[in-house]
Amino acid sequence: MKDIKGVFRNLENMLRNASWFDDDWEIYNRGNYLQLYKENWFNHRQGGVHFETYIEAPQIKQKAFLVCMHAEEDCPAQSEFIRRFKQLERERINSWKGYKISESSYGVCQRTLQLNFKNLEQRIYEEFNRLRALESSIDQVLLDL
Repeated sequence: MKDIKGVFRNLENMLRNASWFDDDWEIYNRGNYLQLYKENWFNHRQGGVHFETYIEAPQIKQKAFLVCMHAEEDCPAQSEFIRRFKQLERERINSWKGYKISESSYGVCQRTLQLNFKNLEQRIYEEFNRLRALESSIDQVLLDL
C-alpha cells in the first residue's frame, strides 16, 4: 500500500510549482484530503467554493475516488451560485471525459477515478488543472452575486 499522505504532499508541491499557481491560490491539505481554491472563493473554513479530492478507507476499499468541485455553505447565495454556474459551464463540463454534473445540494461536478498508484499524483494534478479552467466563471458568478 502506497503512502497516501506522501501522494498528497507530492501533489501539493506539484500544484504550488505550477506556472499558474500564484498568491491568489490556496491549498488545504489534511494528509489524505486536499482542497484547491482561490482566496476570494469564501473557503477560509473549507466550506466555500473549492476543488477537492480525498482517498480514505472507503475509497481504498472501493479502489476508486472522486475529484470534484463543491460550493458549500459558506458560498454566498449558495443555491443561486450553483444554478448560475451550472448554466454557464454545463456544456464544457459535460464535454470532459468522465465528468458529470452533481445533483447534491453543494456539489457542482465530479469525476470518479480508479485508484491505482501508477502516476497517481500526475493524474490528480491533471484533473485539478482541468477544473482550474473554471476559475474565471467561478470568479464572475461570485462577483455578480
